[in-house]
Amino acid sequence: MAAPGAAVAVDNLPPLQPVAADLNTESEPCAAGEGRPYVPAAPRVTAVLNDPVEDDVPGEGNLVDAEFEVWWKDASGTEQRRRYSPVGLLPSGARAGWQLPSDLPPWTVISWRVRADDGKAVSPWSAADDSGAGCEFVIDDESPAKPTVVSAEYPEDVFWSDGVGVYGTFRFDSPSDDVVGYTYRFLGGSNETVKADGPDGSAEIRFMPTSSGSGRVEVYASDRSGRRSPSTTYDFFVKEGRAPVGQWKLSDPAGSTSAEATSGPAARAGAGVAFGGPAPSGTSVTSTATLDGTGYGFLTPAAPVVGAGKTFAVGGWVRPAALDHDMTITSQDAGTAAGFTLGVRTGDGEPVWSFGTGGARVQGGRPETGEWAYVLGLYDAETGLAHLYVNGQEAGIATEATPSTVTGDFQIGRARGKNGYRDRWQGEIGDVRAYDRVVVPAEVAQLARRIPQERGHWALETGPGGLSPEAHGGAPLKLATGASIYNVPADACDPAADPECEPVAGRDPLVGEGHLELDGAGGYAATDGPVVDTGDSFTIGAVVRFADREPAHPMTVLSQGGEHGDAFKVRYVPATHTFELVMSHADAQGAEETVTGRKQIPNNAVSRGNKIAVVYDDGSDRITLYVDGQASAGAAFHSAWTSTGGLQVGRSRTADGWGEYLHGSVDEVQVYSGALSERAVAMLGHGVEPCLGC
Repeated sequence: MAAPGAAVAVDNLPPLQPVAADLNTESEPCAAGEGRPYVPAAPRVTAVLNDPVEDDVPGEGNLVDAEFEVWWKDASGTEQRRRYSPVGLLPSGARAGWQLPSDLPPWTVISWRVRADDGKAVSPWSAADDSGAGCEFVIDDESPAKPTVVSAEYPEDVFWSDGVGVYGTFRFDSPSDDVVGYTYRFLGGSNETVKADGPDGSAEIRFMPTSSGSGRVEVYASDRSGRRSPSTTYDFFVKEGRAPVGQWKLSDPAGSTSAEATSGPAARAGAGVAFGGPAPSGTSVTSTATLDGTGYGFLTPAAPVVGAGKTFAVGGWVRPAALDHDMTITSQDAGTAAGFTLGVRTGDGEPVWSFGTGGARVQGGRPETGEWAYVLGLYDAETGLAHLYVNGQEAGIATEATPSTVTGDFQIGRARGKNGYRDRWQGEIGDVRAYDRVVVPAEVAQLARRIPQERGHWALETGPGGLSPEAHGGAPLKLATGASIYNVPADACDPAADPECEPVAGRDPLVGEGHLELDGAGGYAATDGPVVDTGDSFTIGAVVRFADREPAHPMTVLSQGGEHGDAFKVRYVPATHTFELVMSHADAQGAEETVTGRKQIPNNAVSRGNKIAVVYDDGSDRITLYVDGQASAGAAFHSAWTSTGGLQVGRSRTADGWGEYLHGSVDEVQVYSGALSERAVAMLGHGVEPCLGC
């Protein structure tokens, strides 16, 4: 036994042999033979070096150096070798590297290996495999040739080809024999890649145009070394989407016993179908068919319209009269079942829009009794997904589906079951369409679009006899005591023409030549009856300027309601310098009210005037308050109701009756059925008509 404190001699342990899993040629793992990597230039090779820890050696650092070796045979068959040792030691477990010299020959199998040296001993050389071969690579110094592109459905430079919503095959090829893949980008899209899986190094992709007009794809090939070819540009021209294979407007004359088809066969109508029903405003639909929900309430062309197992889409305008049972908009027979159904489902609690095909079902959106909706179901055979759209927006989650291969008669208003037809529609249906292609989102949005309609525009320039006229001859705003129209006095001076002019501050009309002035003590203006259906989509805007920098109490700018409350009101709350949009849930005493939008403004902004607007989109049940073109966050509101009272300017209902009278000026009151776009809202309050189609 050694004496205490005596040094203990320990033999040095040599470094460990570098293992293949820790060797890299650039980012490629070490390999030899057919698996060797191809690189575009002389690579950097790296390895992890390890030196075992010697027991009982204080301060042992386990530092190692690397020795690399590379070799190949030149054109004469003579072997060439080079070695390299980095300067300095590395800690055990570190990665050492060598950037190989740039004069290594291309298209030659080059091998390399490495070993570790701790200054006393060296490790065995590394090996790529059990045979002892080194890691190998080949330098490829030639880029592949430009690829070619062909498409049968969308040939180059041909006017016009196939169409929106129709898939086409694009084939990429290259004269080079070492191409492994292609990178491509369609006009307006992002880069995508595809492997060259054809026996000739080609690749095929499927592409569906989503818009008509000129199209383009740019493609380049990549070889196994990562080199890329020059790009090829391929131009093609896309038709608009194919017309429906079946379309029934259902706007036939009252008393008709069948529905004329715009395309496809005419549809026989059961005795429970009445033509000449109401139509959704702001659309091209002029009238609809009303189905009574009985066994006689159906229409059928008595023929299949949708192909078995193929891409299809079906949709139409609907307004349910009841939501207490499952109901079908369209379906198609498949033996004693339905191959697909589009309609309303009620079995899981709240009613929901639904599209089912091939045992799969997509559900989403919220149907409401008496409310119009555009509903469309789509099955895309290329992706295998079923989609549901409600009012132009995708609803629910796209679901994998395998549609029936059995085809029977197309149905409107009912679905086939094993005991006969069921799930009959009760309410209105209009403009039913069936397509044999994908209906792309932009087309769905267009089909579901309801262009807003102007319902009133009061410029508030004049008020003869206490009536301020509507711009197009509609109902005037009646001015109560305390309300008047202010105009620039006839003898007022013009500062632009007369530099010595001293106009009265704050007395310029808000917009144009005049505005409405309210005294805050009972003055208001109103129509006799409602101007817009507040239970449906609507937009209303106005310009307001308060007379007081610090108003004493909340003041209402606009409201419309019923006997007991307001369907909506826009008011200003001076304590917080905030405009509020308040919605009540019913026309009843003490009905719940919800502040659905708030927009704070600087305190000094009230004296300059503000443009306010309210937009309610019944299709999405969202309501938004705009102040000076800036939107509040918007909120969901599902309790909108149709008001029976007139439009009120400058007052609203309170717990004590009429109140919140406005002290200030109001101008350019504009009202629309339908939800204006944000771009159109920005045009309100300028004395011009907004772009309703924007």
